[in-house]
Amino acid sequence: MGRGDLSDAEWERLRPFLPVSNRRCGRWRDHRQVIDGILHRVRTGVQWRDLPERFGPWKTVYERHRLWSGDGTWERLLQQVQAAADAAGEIDWDISVDSTIVRAHQHAAGARTDPPPVPASKGAEVPEHQGETAWQSLRRPPGGGGAGGEGLGRSRGGFTTKLHLSADGRCRPLSLIVTPGQRADCTQFKPVLEKIRVPKSGPGRPRKKPDSVAADKAYSNGPCREYLRRRGIRHTIPEKTDSQAARLRKGSRGGRPPGFDEERYKKRNTIERAINRLKQHRAVATRYDKRRYVYLGTATAAALTIWLRT
Repeated sequence: MGRGDLSDAEWERLRPFLPVSNRRCGRWRDHRQVIDGILHRVRTGVQWRDLPERFGPWKTVYERHRLWSGDGTWERLLQQVQAAADAAGEIDWDISVDSTIVRAHQHAAGARTDPPPVPASKGAEVPEHQGETAWQSLRRPPGGGGAGGEGLGRSRGGFTTKLHLSADGRCRPLSLIVTPGQRADCTQFKPVLEKIRVPKSGPGRPRKKPDSVAADKAYSNGPCREYLRRRGIRHTIPEKTDSQAARLRKGSRGGRPPGFDEERYKKRNTIERAINRLKQHRAVATRYDKRRYVYLGTATAAALTIWLRT
C-alpha cells in the first residue's frame, strides 16, 4: 500500500456501494487500484498522464473519475459514509456554511461550449445496489455554454472558481457546490443547505435539517434569515453594520435586532478548518479540471477521504 492509498478498513467501507460492471457488459478494472490512482491525483495534483504505473493505464483512471463525477457515484459514496457516521452518532449537526476561492490553472480553460451528451438510457433511476449498471443511470452533468457554465469566472483573484460548502462540527464537509469565482456567497446559501442529505442506515427519510447554522456577514440578509426561519433552523449570523444603522434610523419601525449567540459563533471556525483540510488536496486547491462536474467530483472525492480518515 502506497502513501495515501486506501487501507483495508477504508476499502471495506466503500466496496459494498461500488458498481459491478460497465455498459459494455464487461467487468470493471479493479476498483481499489483505480480509486487509489484517483486519490493519488487528487492529493498531488499530478497530470493524469503522469500517474505511476502501479495504478494501471492513466486513461482508465481518468475515465472512471469522469464517469463517477457525472453519474453521482462520488456523491453517493460520500452519503453512505456520512450515513454510517450518523448512525453511530458521530455527526455534530451544529453546522457552518462558507465559501472559498480556488485559483483556476490555465489548463482549466478550453472546455467545449456544448453541454455533455445525453446517454441513451435517459430517465433511468440511480443505482443503489451492486447488480445495477452505472452507465444506465448516467444523467446529464451540469456544464457547457462557456466559462460561466463550467464554473469559471473573473474575480479579484483573476481566473477563479468558488467552492461553496457546509461542514459539521467536526470539520467535515457535508455538501459542496461549484460556481464562478465572482458569484456572491448568499446566492448559494439555500442550495448548499438543501444539498445536505444523509440517508438513514435503516428505513426512514434521509436527514436534511441541521440543529443550527452559523455563517458570517456575507449571509446576513433577509432572504437567508427568512429561509432559516421557515425551516425552523436556529441560526447565528452577525448583522451587517449598514443594516444595523438603517434599522436604528427607523426607530421602532426598524424592528428588533436579529438574535446573535456569540459563543455559538465561535464554533464557525469549523468551516474554515474544513476548507483547510480540503485544500490539503492540491487538485482541489488549484483547479485543473476543465469541466465543472469533474472538478466537483474531485472535491467530493477529497471530502470522502476526510470522512474516511476522521
